[in-house]
Amino acid sequence: MTTAFTNARLLDPASGLDALGTIVVHGETITALGANVAVPAGADIVDCKGACLAPGLVDLRVTIGEPGFEEKETIASASRAAAAGGVTAMAMLPNTDPVIDDVAGLEFVARRAREVKQVKMFAYGAATRDCAGNELADLGLLAEAGAVAFSDGSRCIADPQLMRRALAYARPFGRPIVQHAEEPRLAEGGQMNEGEIATRLGLSGIPACAESILLARDLRLVELTGGRYHAAHISTAEGVALLREAKRRGLHVTADTAPPYFLLTERDIGDWRTFAKLSPPLRNDEDRKAVAAGIADGTIDAIASDHQPQPQDWKRLPFAQAAAGAAGLDTLLSLSLALVHDKTMPLLDALRRLTQAPADILGLKQLGRLAVGGPADLVLFDLDARWTIDADSFRSKSKNSPFDGYDVRGRVLRTVVDGRTVFRADG
Repeated sequence: MTTAFTNARLLDPASGLDALGTIVVHGETITALGANVAVPAGADIVDCKGACLAPGLVDLRVTIGEPGFEEKETIASASRAAAAGGVTAMAMLPNTDPVIDDVAGLEFVARRAREVKQVKMFAYGAATRDCAGNELADLGLLAEAGAVAFSDGSRCIADPQLMRRALAYARPFGRPIVQHAEEPRLAEGGQMNEGEIATRLGLSGIPACAESILLARDLRLVELTGGRYHAAHISTAEGVALLREAKRRGLHVTADTAPPYFLLTERDIGDWRTFAKLSPPLRNDEDRKAVAAGIADGTIDAIASDHQPQPQDWKRLPFAQAAAGAAGLDTLLSLSLALVHDKTMPLLDALRRLTQAPADILGLKQLGRLAVGGPADLVLFDLDARWTIDADSFRSKSKNSPFDGYDVRGRVLRTVVDGRTVFRADG
């Protein structure tokens, strides 16, 4: 089947394209794109009416409960949420039950993704066996079986000798070690950012230096080993400064953050609002501004949803007992476009952090860009549509969002994976 998306504002960060034009899709592939493309006879025509048509988003940090914690999220429910958020490919963390630390775990994910047949699904391999931080997993076998990177998910690789070995052993396979950069002893027992607000609420604090101390250690190990390193969900000004200096020195380092860390602060916890309890925690306004600036200047390479769904009854508890994490797939594009509307960065640069950059970090070089002969993974969105986030309407199985009731500008209209429409706003 041939489909022509006409009257679209074509946006491709990889090539710098920003022009009104047409994309023609035949089967799973883009066969033509540009300003003066003829529509083939008999093609199904989608009139985009001037809306933006860009590469589908690539989300490099998603937590999914299946297998083991299906009450939080399944591959099917996460795929529906991703499609609603404009995501056409995502990488799930290995902290399932059992942990994805062997080939069987990767094969399970691939099989379930084929059965669900929604968005493209990739998986991390665990950096250490059972994500326990005691001994390395078989990184070579995991890489050969298709692991896009190695990580212990929401756990930090705390042992410096183990991290050194992980960086060295992963290097020949061309995969990054992805670290939750938080010194565990400094974060132990902490519930939110350390400071005046934590004191007022009577909650234990996690200091900003919990991130920067571990990050500084890891960057020295990257220098020692020459390995590839990716810092996940950066949340502090100190962390951004360390990464900026590491890149200036030419270290093979990348990083991501998530919308809560450039849109919210610790004040959004209000009176013990558990939906704003995250890991790492929301920081102060200085940190928020530094993270936004880091995205704008390229110090932070990618924006991820950092999707960490939790059941309602895990959140509706006293703050100290509530689980950390937020559902982020449904709202990834809309929230990220705030960086464009507040003039922090141009539209193509913001889209690069959501498409080309995460695809390149994960070695998925065909994804995250518009190209003739490439996969027809597309997101059509209205850049200026204003709406209010309603967590109850999420396709995600869990509704734990700190952005519930938040006014946003920019909405996904249609998501296409390999030429198939997997989401329509009016469908």
